[in-house]
Amino acid sequence: MGRHGWNSGVRRWRLTALLGVGAAALALVLTLINTLPGDGGSAAGTTRDGDKVHGTPAVPPEEAGPDVGWGFTHTQFSADEGSGAATRRVAERLAEQPLPQIQHIMGWGADNPEPVKGRYDFEDMDRRIDFVRESGGTPVVTLCCAPDWMKGGKPGTDNTNWSQEALETAPRPEHFDDYAALAATVAKRYPDVRHFIVWNEFKGFWNDAEARWDYEGYTELYNRVHKALKAVDEDIQVGGPYLVVDSLDPRQKEDASPTLKGPWGAMDQRVLDAFDYWNKNKAGADFVVVDGSSYTKDDVLLPDEFAATDKFTAVSRWVRERTGDLPLWWAEYYVEPSDADDERDDWSEARRGAVQASGMIAMARGGTTSAFYWNPENEKGTDCAGCLWTPTDSADGGKPLPMLDLVSRFNREFPPGTEYEQVFVAAGSAPKVRVLADDKAVLVVNTLDRKISTEVDGRRFNLGAYEVKWLAR
Repeated sequence: MGRHGWNSGVRRWRLTALLGVGAAALALVLTLINTLPGDGGSAAGTTRDGDKVHGTPAVPPEEAGPDVGWGFTHTQFSADEGSGAATRRVAERLAEQPLPQIQHIMGWGADNPEPVKGRYDFEDMDRRIDFVRESGGTPVVTLCCAPDWMKGGKPGTDNTNWSQEALETAPRPEHFDDYAALAATVAKRYPDVRHFIVWNEFKGFWNDAEARWDYEGYTELYNRVHKALKAVDEDIQVGGPYLVVDSLDPRQKEDASPTLKGPWGAMDQRVLDAFDYWNKNKAGADFVVVDGSSYTKDDVLLPDEFAATDKFTAVSRWVRERTGDLPLWWAEYYVEPSDADDERDDWSEARRGAVQASGMIAMARGGTTSAFYWNPENEKGTDCAGCLWTPTDSADGGKPLPMLDLVSRFNREFPPGTEYEQVFVAAGSAPKVRVLADDKAVLVVNTLDRKISTEVDGRRFNLGAYEVKWLAR
């Protein structure tokens, strides 16, 4: 799913080469000092005070509710590093319209937070949280992934395995409590983080023997983490299960849901079963989290890229029916299939923006209250398909791109608690546009790659190819 950035590009501990016999001896002594006897892992660069409050926490609202709005996720590269001028440009632009921002605790720009049990390295995480604070955003932490020693690997700053397979391995059951303790440590270090998502896409939780999700294992981990976070502060908001809501070709019968289906396909029944188990056996939840794409598991958009987004509405309604008043979050959402390298750069930016806007409209119609755009940021260069801003490696980088305008405006016009209204769309225009409105604004999207004339909310106007237009009411 998505550009998950498992090749995290994070800073890894390396000793600078030392020349001369004396320097070599010193390096040996340092190695011995920083190796825990019997543990076989270097603790170089770590500290024991992981739960020490970092920096100057922002002051969260007195009552931080479970809704945060429409924002984005930091990935492998982001605006916390690069040219000072470029990073400031991004922070200042975001501060104009603050957005909720997700950061994972390991991978996607963050180093191994606990390479040896009880020894912590939050340097990368600190920098990301500092950026969220500087840009005025609401910080959200996804508790994924797990240090190697919790999942059968070796401890030590020199032993982190950054392969995709290793990163997507879940902690072993005997280390669930260790992972919950790490979650509590993170919560204590960043007291202004009031929202935590437990794990990511059931990574490592697959039951090979029964060819289904290991929902029992995930739910056990979730419940222990939930308990640990609430012990730190009862007001911390916790959510899951962050399942990938895969859909199948509508002609497929195996594993297909007989009830949750549409022209966009049929839901994978194994996902629905996993969700129902978690929902029934969870210790508690302040919000519910899913993620997924509008296209099928085989990367097919049905019946087309705009109509495929109706899946977001159907799935959102299905979840809300089962969880009652719990706010619904989409931690990730995708409308453009990727290529073999997990890149999404075949569409024009106008087409990409129009389909993204349609996807957000579809989620809102289904009752979604918060959603996060997966920002596919590049480290260098000037081109960045679908990115929120240009790469920050140079002084002229960090310039806002159209997708940032869309996400920011959507968050401003349609915050949590918005009551949506029906608006008049002329019969001849209805098949060509997607519309969302409240009492103050109307969002109109042209689904065609050509100029059209349309009438919406009593006004007639032209829309360019794939144009996204906002109307004041």
